[in-house]
Amino acid sequence: MRLSPILAGYIGRHFLNAFLGVLAAICGLILLFDIIELLRRTASRANVELDTVATMALMKLPQMLHVVMPFAVMIGAMIAFWRLTRSAELVVARAAGVSVWQLLHPVAGIVLVVGILDVAAFNPLAAALYSRYERMEDALALRHSNPLTVSAGGLWLREADDKGQVVVHAGRVRQQAAELRLRELSIFHLDFDDRFQYRLDAAEGRLAAGWFDLEDVWLMHPGRPSRHFDTYRMRTNLTLDKIQDNFASPEAISFWQLPAFIDFFENAGFSAHRQRLYWHSLMASPFLLVGMALIAAVFSLKPNLRSGGLLGRVVGGAVAGFLCYFFSKVVYAMGLSATLPLPLAAWSPAAVIGLAGLATLFHLEDG
Repeated sequence: MRLSPILAGYIGRHFLNAFLGVLAAICGLILLFDIIELLRRTASRANVELDTVATMALMKLPQMLHVVMPFAVMIGAMIAFWRLTRSAELVVARAAGVSVWQLLHPVAGIVLVVGILDVAAFNPLAAALYSRYERMEDALALRHSNPLTVSAGGLWLREADDKGQVVVHAGRVRQQAAELRLRELSIFHLDFDDRFQYRLDAAEGRLAAGWFDLEDVWLMHPGRPSRHFDTYRMRTNLTLDKIQDNFASPEAISFWQLPAFIDFFENAGFSAHRQRLYWHSLMASPFLLVGMALIAAVFSLKPNLRSGGLLGRVVGGAVAGFLCYFFSKVVYAMGLSATLPLPLAAWSPAAVIGLAGLATLFHLEDG
């Protein structure tokens, strides 16, 4: 029997209401715990008020939605299917010849659309807010300040020394083996009150073994004649490993900006493995959500819940959800360490979870 549009819309509406309700409840819990954690971290700072903490928690919340979206889809689908089964509506539909696969069509369609909108439309907003959240963390000294900023305008580095601050700008950069090659280099020395002290301009330089080795250098102090050096060596605490570890977090970059960001890094000779893996995982996330909906159907589409086993199905669904989450995080970590190829690490959670849900439904429905 063909699934009627009215029945499809009815099932889809039930799922959408349950999904949004679960997502709102999870968001409320996340917001509450984030506010509590931020209050704990800012307890020693008398100038931080509650509205600042609440603003930071709200800025972080959209990024967290992407993390909890699979759980919201799974729990929402289970609630929707249980309600329809308890009222015998799904039992009547199946007795009329509607298959399980037809009943899943509206849910899978909504989940796929939600996943695509999450990546294409909601992710840029979440990335922008998360970037502002990180800047507020830096301003309040709640984390180690990021000494690196990279854009099409070049590389900016910042470090503290015993005399104040050192700000380094390079128009072009390239990694060669264990060295960082820099061109069109400017180094600004500031005191602890951020007042300008002096400046170094160099045509070329390299960062290696705790030193900046500069060539064709001009040293400029305010009120003094400029001095030229063929070579100049300046001590630094920065290393190539520290610079690579402080690349912008991929969560703070929009899905649409990530490809250009990755190309810029790789053209400079750096590894953008972490950003590329995150970009692939974003593309795979809509299919992961569909897989979670299939897993939910395994535990909630029993023809008659009155025959018992409801508690077992609830526990089974919860355990399955956490196993899926654990599996996806382990595979992602293996991708970050390059133990697995990048496409496999990004796409295998969605493929494995989806195939597991399909195989289990085939076994339960068709034997």
